[in-house]
Amino acid sequence: MSQHPDAIAPHGGHLINRIVSPAQKQEFLAQAETMPRLQLSDRALCDLILIAIGGFSPLTGFMDQKDYDPVVTDMRLANGLPWSVPITLPVREEIAEPLKEGSWVRLDDTEGQFVGVLELTQKYRYNKALEAVNVYRTEDLNHPGVKVLYEQGPINLAGPIWLLDRQAHPQFPNYQIDPAQSRELFREKGWKSIVAFQTRNPIHRAHEYITKCALESVDALFLHPLVGVTKGDDIPADVRMRCYEILMEKYYPKDRVILAINPAAMRYAGPREAIFHALLRKNYGCTHFIVGRDHAGVGDYYGTYDAQHIFDEFEPGELGIVPMKFEHAFFCKLTKSMATTKTSPSN
Repeated sequence: MSQHPDAIAPHGGHLINRIVSPAQKQEFLAQAETMPRLQLSDRALCDLILIAIGGFSPLTGFMDQKDYDPVVTDMRLANGLPWSVPITLPVREEIAEPLKEGSWVRLDDTEGQFVGVLELTQKYRYNKALEAVNVYRTEDLNHPGVKVLYEQGPINLAGPIWLLDRQAHPQFPNYQIDPAQSRELFREKGWKSIVAFQTRNPIHRAHEYITKCALESVDALFLHPLVGVTKGDDIPADVRMRCYEILMEKYYPKDRVILAINPAAMRYAGPREAIFHALLRKNYGCTHFIVGRDHAGVGDYYGTYDAQHIFDEFEPGELGIVPMKFEHAFFCKLTKSMATTKTSPSN
């Protein structure tokens, strides 16, 4: 494998960029009224942005059936590259029916603003039950990911996408660092090993403990909390970000930690999503990824350490990013310090 100038190559070897040039943007704007329009869900908008900025490299658009089928059954793209979660654009029959394969489709956000373009290459039906059982390990409609799956349309639209503008995040513009920028930052700082940490919950003492343990053995820590769509009863993103800011101010070494937002939507797919989150951070330039207790889980659908075991289903080096696996951390009353079952003398 040729030496990549960064600490780690993007997944598939090349960082994707699907943000249009000013000239392309003018062309699309000129055709805006003649293209069929499609309004994206919040999740699809998150996916559109992550494809465009390279977070989902090597994807250049929404998956066609050739990629979708092996991702669902085998956690691989058609070319054999590991990929664990389908990135699709599902629509209702009456929306798909008039759309012609080979045509451009205008993509609007939930407010009806023109945000992107899909080059429609394929429309295909998919098996929701098969996706539910394979990706989420359950068909239970109480599972938030399965609920979204069963409520969405039965036809996937596939094809490359273009994003018209990379807009600043409405809540956290100062923490918006895209993959090309994070890689540049890591290069400038000379970091060769960077561990990423993912949460959708407020960071607490156990998280602080495991991130600092990880930081002992690498050059830097990339705190990358998810601020895309989460379920209604999750703690709001602004509260979670405030927790991180306090830690940055008072608890972490300033020169070895970066805080940035992850614009992805949460799927609650447990083990599959742990792989997905690792590959996403690989695209941001991270060499290591923290996998703790019940990563990306919800309720009791997954075993405590299932998200760690799934990494063993891939050959060493296949994912390209190293999982750092941590046990359940807690405050040990005997030693009066944070510990895990591996390090605490108490039972």
